[in-house]
Amino acid sequence: MTDKKERGLFELYQEDPERADRLVFGRVAHSDRRGFLKGAGLATMGAVLGAAIPFHRNMPSGLIPEALAQSDEGMLFETKDGLTLLNDRPINAETPAHLLDDAITPNDRFFIRNNGLVPQFAIDGDASDWTLTVDGEVETPLELSLDDLRNDFETVSYSLQLECGGNGRSAFNPPARGNQWTVGAIGNAVWTGVRYGDVLRAAGVKDTAIYTGHFGLDPHLSGDPEKLPISRGVPLWKAMEPHSLIAFEMNGEPIPALHGFPVRTVCAGWPGSASQKWLNRIQVRADVHDGPKMGGQSYRMPAFPVAPGAEVANEDMRIMESMPVKSIITSPRNDSTLPLDNRTVGIRGHAWAGERSVARVDLSIDFGATWIAAELDPPANKYAWQNWRQVVRLPSEGYYEVWARATDEAGTQQPFTVGWNPRGYGNNAMHRVALRVPS
Repeated sequence: MTDKKERGLFELYQEDPERADRLVFGRVAHSDRRGFLKGAGLATMGAVLGAAIPFHRNMPSGLIPEALAQSDEGMLFETKDGLTLLNDRPINAETPAHLLDDAITPNDRFFIRNNGLVPQFAIDGDASDWTLTVDGEVETPLELSLDDLRNDFETVSYSLQLECGGNGRSAFNPPARGNQWTVGAIGNAVWTGVRYGDVLRAAGVKDTAIYTGHFGLDPHLSGDPEKLPISRGVPLWKAMEPHSLIAFEMNGEPIPALHGFPVRTVCAGWPGSASQKWLNRIQVRADVHDGPKMGGQSYRMPAFPVAPGAEVANEDMRIMESMPVKSIITSPRNDSTLPLDNRTVGIRGHAWAGERSVARVDLSIDFGATWIAAELDPPANKYAWQNWRQVVRLPSEGYYEVWARATDEAGTQQPFTVGWNPRGYGNNAMHRVALRVPS
């Protein structure tokens, strides 16, 4: 069952179709590799499809029903501009670095990281029946409508970056399991909503409270309504931080279906999994939340350095919190060739550092032998990424690499390579792009 949660449907079926049948649907085929032995998995597949399968005895094992490929989610993905699709079910897609050049990432270029399915009401854009429950370690449990959020609390807008904890996973060797993100599971949008802390204060947080649990309305891949694909939370102090939001707008529009319509938490600077989409409940906890993908090795890092490929016991893993210092080069595009008569090139990008701010960004065009300081803008507000730029002149024709290295306010620098971890989280190695100057 763990594999099913960590990998998408199509990735599983590509690797081992018959095993995917067992994991996703509980299906076991007859010896001729057709049908469902003793009906194993037939009811589950029928529930997912929403109908019985009259000719199920003829159905080959390892076959993904076509209806699962032709979904409304696929139509939603078509609204995206140039994203690279990593998984179809659930939808996971990243943005190529050169499409992240804007200071504010447009909605159609914001990466997608889903664990379950997009709720139908979100696809329909219908929030008429939506409510948010706040309960647990509070004096006054709340049930709030979208109008209650808008009318009863101060509305604020902040530029906030969200990054998947597995961004950069594809660079780990040996490979780490999961979506093979390169550098594009990051985006910086203007989020509008109410302060998370204001809602918690309205509920009256008890002295026993230390953590929150987030719950959303995204259906589990299996179709089982009793299962949740993900339910994570944050320490109470992070929820109360003034920039942590219960958001209902993204870049001045209702949050798109793929990104959590109508409401989500935005707990910027931490792995994106801490920012629950399709939010419908916040449970204030007297202990660390224990929902799906909070335990085991999900969104956890080893408490100490480990050798590549090493097994790490669950008790030696720690929950990811602040993301590490990082930068990305958004222009020029990787593997660009400069015009024949021009060896001067403008380089620009963004940098961010979780709970910290970025103090400087340096560039190298000689494989790290020397460094050139970039011009770095301050953040628009805490947790916004910072824009940087510099113009360099390449000395002659040939092949070059531009390396970007950010340093945060505590003096921590991006490394050239990072230590391995079992789930491929937190890769903040320096970003590099190739340039050619023709002769």
